[in-house]
Amino acid sequence: MKVLPFKIPKPDFDALVFQEDKGTIFFDKLHQHKEIQLSLIIEGEGTLIVGDTINYYKTGDVLVIGSAIPHVFRSEASANLNSHMLTLFFTETSFGSSFFNLEELKELKSFFKRAKQGFKATSHRKLIANLFEQLESASKLQRFIVLLELLQLLSKSSYTSLSSFIYNKTYTDIEGKRMRDVFEYTMNNFDKDIPLSTISNVANMTRNAFCKYFKKRTNKTYISFLNQLRIEHACKLLLTNKDMTIGEIAEGTGFQNISNFNRQFKAVKLMSPSEFKRSKRAKAF
Repeated sequence: MKVLPFKIPKPDFDALVFQEDKGTIFFDKLHQHKEIQLSLIIEGEGTLIVGDTINYYKTGDVLVIGSAIPHVFRSEASANLNSHMLTLFFTETSFGSSFFNLEELKELKSFFKRAKQGFKATSHRKLIANLFEQLESASKLQRFIVLLELLQLLSKSSYTSLSSFIYNKTYTDIEGKRMRDVFEYTMNNFDKDIPLSTISNVANMTRNAFCKYFKKRTNKTYISFLNQLRIEHACKLLLTNKDMTIGEIAEGTGFQNISNFNRQFKAVKLMSPSEFKRSKRAKAF
């Protein structure tokens, strides 16, 4: 199977695809597809990389991933949860090149604008979940009607973006494999020291060439990406492991010392680890 691009399996004449993913993990290879992805996480949690940004997903999340955005779900192995997700796939031209330009559908424009960077809905989630639950037993016409209802809700919902930068070109197979290898190695080893010489070898490039290559495709340095991955994991530990000290969390997420951890954490989250732990905003993490 090609890593990138990834083709959504569908019958030749279906404009809208409903898919149910259920198992121990979701498909965990970096991939992109032309379809816009609307997903409801029924069960599960883990890391979600979208474009250049590390996020976490959990049960109840409503996620929208735009066309051609590279992304990967990494299910949390220690969560003791099944991974269960309901998804609709479609494109802006699935129902004709001018369908979403109809005057009656102009209020959906904000959805497509948000989708370009991917987003997570933070309101109307119960209504959205109820609509998703209708899809499995629905006819094709009913699924189309549900899609329009979902788009209407998602167009006016509160949201947080999933990515800050989008590399809007389709990866070649070689680029896709290279970025997949880099992401997989980083996600498997972020709690250890990863010198640039090591990760550039994973990408089969010289150190200087790799640094330029990664920055061009993610709009950030590899070290910034690595630190963000570490900080996001630290956030989760701060909220779910009450017995761990901040020093233990720093060491467990790959930082050499607590002062560097505090400095990097504040640069990413604009507050110290202890402030994050106490903050009411942390409840929505």
